[in-house]
Amino acid sequence: MFKFEILHRDKKTKARLGKIKTDHGEIETPAFVAVGTAASVKSLTPQEISQTGTQIFFVNTFHLHFRPGEKVIKKLGGVHKFMNWNGPIISDSGGFQVFSLAREKEINLVKISDRGVEFRSPWDGTKDFLTPEKSIAIQKDLGTDIILCLDDCTPYPVTHKKAEISLQRTHRWAQESLKAYKKLKSKQALYGIVQGSVFEDLRTVSTEFISSLPFAGIAIGGVSVGESKKEMKKVLDWVVPLLPENKPRHLLGVGEIDDIFTLVKAGIDTFDCVMPTRLGRMGHILTKFQIPNSKFQNFTYDVTKTKFAEDKQPLDPQCDCYVCRNFTRAYICHLFRSKELLAYRLATYHNLYFVNKLVFQIRQAIKENRLEELEKEWLG
Repeated sequence: MFKFEILHRDKKTKARLGKIKTDHGEIETPAFVAVGTAASVKSLTPQEISQTGTQIFFVNTFHLHFRPGEKVIKKLGGVHKFMNWNGPIISDSGGFQVFSLAREKEINLVKISDRGVEFRSPWDGTKDFLTPEKSIAIQKDLGTDIILCLDDCTPYPVTHKKAEISLQRTHRWAQESLKAYKKLKSKQALYGIVQGSVFEDLRTVSTEFISSLPFAGIAIGGVSVGESKKEMKKVLDWVVPLLPENKPRHLLGVGEIDDIFTLVKAGIDTFDCVMPTRLGRMGHILTKFQIPNSKFQNFTYDVTKTKFAEDKQPLDPQCDCYVCRNFTRAYICHLFRSKELLAYRLATYHNLYFVNKLVFQIRQAIKENRLEELEKEWLG
């Protein structure tokens, strides 16, 4: 039932308005994809996730494989029933988590080979081996709408030679993922992943190779592991013009406010980022307007500061979300300073709503051919 259609193209940029149809509903694009690692967008109920305007979110194959296990989730009716979410869900391959956790020394990465990755669980130390075939099988059991093939997430910085070796492994695993996908007769939408670090020749090779394979959509990886915003934009400029027009494009791990305009203008359809939820749990509140005498960086301020202890204003006076209509900065400051769990919930709710409302405005602007005007409104 997976289908993607382009409804309108912006006349001044490469931005496009579209719609992705899945068995669990439609996604209006461009769309922000929230991150729900363990089948949970931290602190929020599925109803609240929906109320924030979130259409789709990521679940993490690596984490769900270990806890509670894909067989348990399959037995209970799949991840949608497991967590009582009726909308679309996308799952990653688990590759990013294996490599990133290993580099942070949280797991013991035993061996990387052309067959897959051998490692030890960060929870109980048991040895496991993640292959392209196993990743596809796990995601099939989870029952998500969109799945990703296993890729070798290239680190940064990296030499051209090492990036090329990593790229060749990603391409090999893409082919193995497709074979496993066909063998298991999965009806999920399988996305391939473009890698190549910050090297134009490698990105070109990878884009052309992945685009030649029968994937339902294409994701762009390797732009959120330390690369600068300037390098991220260069990668998009190299990759996007070579991608098939009729397939959805997903950018992995990018989503700060200024990044959103960059990626949408480049022609990206969906993108994910932990930014709004992670910052929310830290007490960093998203707002469009600078608050007097308060540090304002990347559209955020820290509500946990003492100066907000008696502030009667909502988190964002221009926001109409449930939190801003019902609570003050003073109360939420109190919750954080008292380490009350409600603090994380309210801040996360607001931040997700804030990002989704911005993306809604972007969709409207594309439809009306005024995306650049909206960008100036936000970024100056």
